[in-house]
Amino acid sequence: MSEATPGWSLVVHGGSGVIARADLKPEQDIAYRCALARAVEAGAEVLRGAGTALDAVEAAIRVLEDEPLFNAGRGAVFTADGRVELDAAIMNGATLAAGAVAGVTRTRNPISLARAVMDRSDHVLLAGAGAEAFAVAEGLEQVDPGYFFVERRWRALETELGRQGLTIPARPNGASGDQALAALAHDEGKRGTVGVVARDARGNVAAGTSTGGTTGKRWGRIGDSPLIGAGTYASNRSAAVSGTGEGEYFIRLGVAHAICALVELRGLSLQDAVDRVIQDQLSALGGEGGVIAVAPDGQMAWSFNTSGMYRARIAHDQAMTVAIYKDEP
Repeated sequence: MSEATPGWSLVVHGGSGVIARADLKPEQDIAYRCALARAVEAGAEVLRGAGTALDAVEAAIRVLEDEPLFNAGRGAVFTADGRVELDAAIMNGATLAAGAVAGVTRTRNPISLARAVMDRSDHVLLAGAGAEAFAVAEGLEQVDPGYFFVERRWRALETELGRQGLTIPARPNGASGDQALAALAHDEGKRGTVGVVARDARGNVAAGTSTGGTTGKRWGRIGDSPLIGAGTYASNRSAAVSGTGEGEYFIRLGVAHAICALVELRGLSLQDAVDRVIQDQLSALGGEGGVIAVAPDGQMAWSFNTSGMYRARIAHDQAMTVAIYKDEP
């Protein structure tokens, strides 16, 4: 890897999947680009103020979790039982400290709960009722189930359960927030996630990922997002990576760590490393998805083998770039 240069950089994704130009109405396209820009600006503000990469990642993901457009936090998809089960992870490249949660149902911002696990517990991954109890003990904001209700996500659940011949559960009570904006949410298939990677002015990197999982998931299914090394990884010796895609494939390949290993041990550039894993290894296995990445020396990269990925990036010396479709740079 080349010698680090002063400055900072940040890359954001809002999920990959079936996102061709024909799939989004103009108002949806605008809504997604504006939401990505808000998240980028939240992270950039931290970095402009000499804040840490870790703080920038958390700040940007909180914005995405509060948006009903993305499959994370408020916009999360529903399980077969008609509820949300949220997963998140965060990792500090400077120390390899990490925190993650899985199966959270009432915490407004799971990424902040993952951060609390990293900073204020002896563990890396907490799940289910234990994670919820820890969230309450740490004073993190808890919400009623209606907070997470998005009509288009519920319709997607009805379609999926109908396809599987399963019983459709009773609708959750209530719905909150801007339902007009929530109505613009697009179903990307089984690849919805949000993630952020950042490099601060000290050359430290961090990564975070948050998701609601897959529509109609059963049996407490957990994907790659909260698994360190699969959907999330960060090391100052290589890069910070966040993934979005079919989690079972990302777990089997250890996608995030595999990219970092190619950078650290094989000396590949960041772009070559993400392409090697996503375009070659993931595609060969039959999986679909994408990643974003940033290196301590300032390299930024993304790669995906789907028709689109909500994505954006910014750096101290580069203007914000927001993109959705495959044919955008």
